[in-house]
Amino acid sequence: MIFSRAGEGDRAAEISHEDLVEALRRETCVVVDVREPGEFANGHIPGAVNLPLSGFDPAELPTGKPVVLICQSGGRSAKALQRAQAFGVNDICHYRPGASGWRAQGGPTVEGS
Repeated sequence: MIFSRAGEGDRAAEISHEDLVEALRRETCVVVDVREPGEFANGHIPGAVNLPLSGFDPAELPTGKPVVLICQSGGRSAKALQRAQAFGVNDICHYRPGASGWRAQGGPTVEGS
């Protein structure tokens, strides 16, 4: 997976829409949605795991594949990314446009938990 870095010394790894679509197609990542359960139930990326930021514990992140964090508009996923990196998780990034950007780009969503 290709992560871009916002700047020298910036630890915030991001993934582009195109790279996320490709990673999902190849099943080479796990999407972790950090929105609250009600938001998640109203529409999320198919196969995403819900770990709300309000109780986010990096130790609960799935292992075995790179993790892509997502929220509604990028703020909460950036916070979760910082917590995960501070915990020592390295193979992780966030999708800055969030679920709203995913939908705007025509990304599929499913409802329910």
